[in-house]
Amino acid sequence: VQLVESGGDSVPPGGSLRLSCAYSGVTLSEYNMRWFRQPPGQEREWVATISSLGTERTTYADSAKGRFTISGDNAKNTVYLQMNRLKVEDTGVYYCNARSRFGLVRDYWGQGTQVTISS
Repeated sequence: VQLVESGGDSVPPGGSLRLSCAYSGVTLSEYNMRWFRQPPGQEREWVATISSLGTERTTYADSAKGRFTISGDNAKNTVYLQMNRLKVEDTGVYYCNARSRFGLVRDYWGQGTQVTISS
């Protein structure tokens, strides 16, 4: 299993970024794909989840609702996180996670991508 994030950058407040997570060794039918972030000096926190089993379903942390959109492209084996109206407090390392939907819990993580929101 491999998860590789990309798309992190430094942008001013109010800007937008799209993060990508290219995955292999997992499928969206067997795994929920999630984005987490870790602000400087703080613990890792959940941002958004996408579940695809029949009907696609997305859920968001309150801090992400209305500004972030998680989506998946099965053909490209990629999950995205579109982030709009970025705030300074969105700064952190963003991680992609795959968690098994069935049986024993299995978690896989990417290496993270840095997002910096600064004027």
